[in-house]
Amino acid sequence: MREEATETRREPRLERLREALDSGSQQRIGRVVNALHPAEIAELLESLPPAQRELVWDLVEPNLDGDVLLELNDDVRSKFVSEMAADELMSAAEGMEIDDLADFVADLPEALIRRVLLSLDKQDQERLTEVLAYPEDSAGGLMNPDVVTLRPDVTLEVVMRYLRIRGKLPAGTDALFVVDRSDHLLGSLYLTSLLAADPLSQVGELMDREVAGVPASLPASEVALLFENRDLVSAPVIEADGRLVGRITVDDVLDVIRDEAEHSLMSMAGLDEETDMFAPVVESTRRRAVWLGANLATAFVAAWVVGQFQATINQVVALAVLMPIVASMGGIAGSQTLTLMIRGLALGQIQKSNTRWLLWREIAVGVLNGCGWALVVAAATVAWFGSWQLGGIIALALLANLVVAAMTGVMIPLVLKRFGVDPALAGGVILTTVTDVVGFTAFLGLGALLLT
Repeated sequence: MREEATETRREPRLERLREALDSGSQQRIGRVVNALHPAEIAELLESLPPAQRELVWDLVEPNLDGDVLLELNDDVRSKFVSEMAADELMSAAEGMEIDDLADFVADLPEALIRRVLLSLDKQDQERLTEVLAYPEDSAGGLMNPDVVTLRPDVTLEVVMRYLRIRGKLPAGTDALFVVDRSDHLLGSLYLTSLLAADPLSQVGELMDREVAGVPASLPASEVALLFENRDLVSAPVIEADGRLVGRITVDDVLDVIRDEAEHSLMSMAGLDEETDMFAPVVESTRRRAVWLGANLATAFVAAWVVGQFQATINQVVALAVLMPIVASMGGIAGSQTLTLMIRGLALGQIQKSNTRWLLWREIAVGVLNGCGWALVVAAATVAWFGSWQLGGIIALALLANLVVAAMTGVMIPLVLKRFGVDPALAGGVILTTVTDVVGFTAFLGLGALLLT
């Protein structure tokens, strides 16, 4: 329902923009675009072909440039950044939160990064340098180092006075972090406690000591799981020695969750989640050619296996008619297991302790499905070709392929992850190769033994 609602909202915006583009009135186009939220402008820009995209981007108000750029996917943003003048980029970076600025400067030339650093005060320079020192897909790379810290021995009245002098809190603040004199995290003081408790109470009496800091080196996907499992709005980020270095808010985590979902979907086809839908033909062709080439290489392996049984196929033509059934059934069964495994790994549900149980479970599922569908296919084969031998051969081959597909679907993601390869990206190609080769070998091999 949410997807339908989003689609309903998007279509009128696109329709109004298309009408404005058709009218040729830049003033009208500008009014339509600049009335939108920066995230909506970014969404519309990604939905336009290159020529219209450039026209609309030129009409975006300069004070919105930075916010819009942050919302664009990497591919589209890098194109805009490469065409913007240095002064425009500096203006776009002005006023950004440190965590957003860290994402933005990653696309800038080194000379401009130095200019951005020089434009900041000393404290923000140190904060930005600290964030940039962490991998982009880690808790440290996600965090905002702008945090409000307190000592446990001060009263709430003092805290309130300090906050009034400070003037404002970082966006998304739901808690203030309590640290010792060496900035080691001691706990959190929630704003609800600060507002509702006796002003003469000390911070140490009301703070939550059970709050665990998120290690700065923790992968972003695990940070997202942590927020989901604990229903967090924000979380402190700490170094290995317990020193507080920043905080992560739920809006950062939502971006991670969206990126993870897009990555899983796009990787199945060998594509990057940041790929521009309207990228030039040559660029898109080059990116997809790599994946097609890898798939072609594995297809030749399967074709070579079939070629070894050419004489058998020439004698029993029915084998050529039936062999795609064995391979496709194995491919589907293996893909089901592979998808479950990739999801389980992403959610942190699969560990060494339960891998063996999962393997035997999937083998059992493969055996039961194999037996059931083997009987169905065997009966259909006997009815079609009138050969009990051929029915028995395809039944045995189908059973063997479904069992192997289940085993392969479990083992491929585990092995790929161990070698640092993304299972979502490479798993499908390897699985298809295995199920094709096993299916063809089992079916044609049994045919060669029993029918010729």
